[in-house]
Amino acid sequence: MASCSRSHVISLYRMLMKESKKFPSYNFRTYALRRVKHGFRENQHVDNPRTLDMLLGQARESLALIKRQFTQGRAVLSAPIKSSMMALLSCQ
Repeated sequence: MASCSRSHVISLYRMLMKESKKFPSYNFRTYALRRVKHGFRENQHVDNPRTLDMLLGQARESLALIKRQFTQGRAVLSAPIKSSMMALLSCQ
């Protein structure tokens, strides 16, 4: 996968923030928002294209997981999905 442009990274960040704000539970919402911000800040100086592609892939997986929560049952979080969501968000 080719390295992404700055605008693509910012777009992905904004989509993650927007989707994270949709959680009805305050605790999940604030946790997701905090993890997204922290993950992007922590890795803002990554220069290695392979590492960058890996991190962006993880962010895309997190975004897909968050979006799936709302298409399947309108954010009814079951235990396995909740744990996998937290694991993905903590990888950022």
